Amino acid sequence: MLAYNPIDRFLHKLVLEAKPIAELSFDIDQRLVGGYASDVVDLRHVFVSGLARAGTTALMRQFHASGEFRSLTYRDMPFVLAPSLWLRFAAKSKRQLAKVERAHGDGILVDADSPESLDEVFWRVFAGSDYITKSHLVPHEPLPEIIDKFRGYVHAILVARKTRGGRYLSKNNNNVLRLPAIRKAFPNALILVPFRDPVEHASSLLRQHRRFSEAQASDEFTLSYMTWLAHHEFGLDHRPFRFTGSGSFTASIYDPNEIDYWLEVWRDTYRWLETSAPEDAVFVCYEDLCADRAIWSRLADLAGVDGGRDTDEPFRRGGRAETTASSPGLLAQCSEVYQRLLSRSRMSLCRA
Repeated sequence: MLAYNPIDRFLHKLVLEAKPIAELSFDIDQRLVGGYASDVVDLRHVFVSGLARAGTTALMRQFHASGEFRSLTYRDMPFVLAPSLWLRFAAKSKRQLAKVERAHGDGILVDADSPESLDEVFWRVFAGSDYITKSHLVPHEPLPEIIDKFRGYVHAILVARKTRGGRYLSKNNNNVLRLPAIRKAFPNALILVPFRDPVEHASSLLRQHRRFSEAQASDEFTLSYMTWLAHHEFGLDHRPFRFTGSGSFTASIYDPNEIDYWLEVWRDTYRWLETSAPEDAVFVCYEDLCADRAIWSRLADLAGVDGGRDTDEPFRRGGRAETTASSPGLLAQCSEVYQRLLSRSRMSLCRA
């Protein structure tokens, strides 16, 4: 998130917290948008979704740099459900914000025009009661009318920014709960599921949980902001995915302030994705992506973009791995899942 002044904070609270206002903004925007949502259904959009800290942001930004796609950006906030309407009001200001390191402290710089994971607001507003509980998030199958609304929403996003790209690019980690619905909405979309070495990945999640918990304890707006966006991956309002026993919540035996908890989250999430992701979804090993430029070229080819373009953000591994997990059995289970995903990824991406 960017640094918001008191007026910005009030507007965000008004628009994002009040569901009736969000719904009204969406309805007005849909009336303003010309053309037909059916025009974008068969395009080769790109959806990136995996567990947070899997390299999803780096992958999204690389695609966005190609100039072939339109994503929601911080400039669309807080009226993320009304991109055309908000553009009319905000066009005159076009305020410029200096690039700053994002709240994750991972070296990624953002400004008003940086693409970001903001379309989850749509799912929270129109289907939140189907998958968001007070303690956890569960898989859901959106109703056909909600899928139609989502098509209209993507169409509106593309129409609002005609100057950049004609296809939609989304990075939304909560989409792991509804990937079959994404496939139904856009049958020709490229769905990418990044994954990462489980120990490194769990270590990164643990660091972010501690970092955001500390930040949210001292700033209520930061906590509310993450809740409005349904970003519950870590922090004081952390609500884990639960893929079994959806009707009730079974607390983990592990402490979220220890790496074992996040290894369990990793194991459960990717076990779920092994069987629930559409058959043609492409699993992407982040270690391979960092080590072999040909992997990015292959992904770019699958998306129909120029993979030879250099950017200022090469894929790189970062962060030390905590190796103090207390459960050898849990580590072994994670390793088994990782090896299966690695084989699946390399079969689809490392072919000559």
